[in-house]
Amino acid sequence: MPATLYLVATPIGNLEDITLRALRVLREADLIACEDTRHTGKLLGHFGIADKPTVSYHEHNEAARTAELIAKLESDVTIALVSDAGTPLVSDPGYRLVTAAIGAGIVVVPIPGSSAVLGALSGAGLPTDAFRFCGFLPAKTGQRKKTLEALRGEDCTMIFYEAPHRILDTLSDLSAVYGERPVVVARELTKLHEEFLRGTADEVRSQLAGRASVKGEITLLIGKGSPVIAATPVEAAVRELEQKGIPRMDAIKQVARERGLSKRQVYKQVT
Repeated sequence: MPATLYLVATPIGNLEDITLRALRVLREADLIACEDTRHTGKLLGHFGIADKPTVSYHEHNEAARTAELIAKLESDVTIALVSDAGTPLVSDPGYRLVTAAIGAGIVVVPIPGSSAVLGALSGAGLPTDAFRFCGFLPAKTGQRKKTLEALRGEDCTMIFYEAPHRILDTLSDLSAVYGERPVVVARELTKLHEEFLRGTADEVRSQLAGRASVKGEITLLIGKGSPVIAATPVEAAVRELEQKGIPRMDAIKQVARERGLSKRQVYKQVT
């Protein structure tokens, strides 16, 4: 039987969340490719698999290491790919390896398990019928606001990862762009200090701002906007604001924000 590339989900905090299947695959694999060999070594040691060979595979060596791993797979070496926590490829390295393996005709098998995205979504109390995972938001405010503006028209729960040292600024930007839309910050999922903070962006920010510091892994969720029923056509609403002395682009932004539309959607209707 040809060698296989396994994508093994590992715990995001609580080690009890690893699956029996994941443990079996890690024991049986010839090689484990991991973001940080030291970090994964602790996990393997905890479950008595410390003698298993490992190799680093992270964002800084992904391009070069992919060719090496494909060569091993083509030589019938079975490899398990893991990230430091959660499911490989979800905001973590692995895409190059998977696509290269598929292109080489190598069998790729996902071993599902812990996921901060699904864990946060299930416990947030926001609509789950449709959702969009968007990875990390840009680090700079200007670009972050542009990204949020571009996503304004999404009719679903949106999920992001965010760094603890940026969460207060991000919540400020959320308030400016989305107003009263419901927000949930899921922090330290599956760990000892797990918590969900719910409310508007301003309310959640107030809870966090009162702390000496914000620490831990953060998953940020944004609920659907409330539909706005307006008698005044978009073009007329923009014109009314202009007549009050508000610059055209500022008027477009305000109407977009009030009606849950993107700036582009409003701009197309008034030009």
